[in-house]
Amino acid sequence: MYAIVEIAGQQFKVAKDQKVFVNRLSGEEGDSVSFDKVLLTGDGDSINLGAPAIDGALVGAKITRHLKGDKVIVFKKKRRKGYKKKNGHRQSLTEIVIESIEVKGGKKAASTKKEEAPKETKSDKKSEDLNQYTVAELKEMAKEKGLEGYSSMKKAELIEALS
Repeated sequence: MYAIVEIAGQQFKVAKDQKVFVNRLSGEEGDSVSFDKVLLTGDGDSINLGAPAIDGALVGAKITRHLKGDKVIVFKKKRRKGYKKKNGHRQSLTEIVIESIEVKGGKKAASTKKEEAPKETKSDKKSEDLNQYTVAELKEMAKEKGLEGYSSMKKAELIEALS
């Protein structure tokens, strides 16, 4: 079983007993943490998909240690100008071990229900018919109907005024 979970602003695909390096989390080494922003879970052929997250799903983890990542060197230079700048950075990370993945809710991605199209009303059909006309033809219809200010209207405004 696996899950895609959002931890500290990043998304990770995790499985039970997997070690993951994430941005620094608050908490001591040995503390248990749980993440409720589970976006997707999968177990063989069945997939549960959240919208955006699965309600009631939790991923439990244990903080094993806090550490710093590899050094990243930032070097800036402008040629022929005598400008050089060297800077370094090490990201603060936390190593966690995934202990459990619990799924209680969610909807199956394989069995999505078809949404029923809303019934068209008379005004919707009328506006669809008016979409077929050009702006010049719509302005002519507005003139015949006696509308004022039709010459400066855009197509959408003309359709709304005529329907």
